Amino acid sequence: MSLNPPLREWRGKRVWLVGASTGIGRALAEQLHALGATVIVSARKMDALQAFADQHPGSIALPLDVTDGAAVQAATEAAMAAGPLDLVCYCAGHYHAMRATAIDLPDLLRHHEVNTVGALHVLAAVTPAMVARGQGHISLVSSVAGFRGLPQSLAYGPTKAALINLAETLYLDLQPHGLGVSVINPGFVETPLTAQNEFHMPALITPETAAQAIVQGWARGEFDVHFPKRFTRLMKLLRLLPYPLYFAVVRRITGL
Repeated sequence: MSLNPPLREWRGKRVWLVGASTGIGRALAEQLHALGATVIVSARKMDALQAFADQHPGSIALPLDVTDGAAVQAATEAAMAAGPLDLVCYCAGHYHAMRATAIDLPDLLRHHEVNTVGALHVLAAVTPAMVARGQGHISLVSSVAGFRGLPQSLAYGPTKAALINLAETLYLDLQPHGLGVSVINPGFVETPLTAQNEFHMPALITPETAAQAIVQGWARGEFDVHFPKRFTRLMKLLRLLPYPLYFAVVRRITGL
């Protein structure tokens, strides 16, 4: 069942990808550009953004630190200067494995600043114009790590759980105004963030495969775009388990 207007035609569309210097964001930018969209790419790394813009004519490099609210507002105004935004996708993310037996408070807070507060900065900046226009799509890249608590996910998991809840609320508030909202829940994707993991990552996929799944999900009008299905469906089943069984299963699977 489609919960959003399907996004199938990208020619003439203006899309802003926040967090697009590497990984899923970069691969998504490449695919949308190939489909004919005008792509605006943002991240802190200007060199990477400019390299993308040089290689993809018509795209725009817009450097941005999502933790700086004033900078986000200024970047939003710059992104909208040439026309309204048809899609805004928040791909920015920070990740380090962390357990409660070794809390690194500054890094834990950094997860929240980038993964959650940064998304709020962007939403506060882009939503009024999209509501006034009565069309557009907002997409948040979360993770299956936000489904339930997991070992080594003390810092990362809660931020992704917050994005899932946020997307659900956005949908309820914005769908009546003509806007589409989606949440992206990938499993393990081969990116600079996951490269630091020292454990086996089941069903690991490339950023290009992830980007293709996202574009297909938008084309189907999905709210919850999750992939790869062979892994994410299992994670969804785990959400249904009562706590005693869930904790026992997770400990058995992870050995932690």
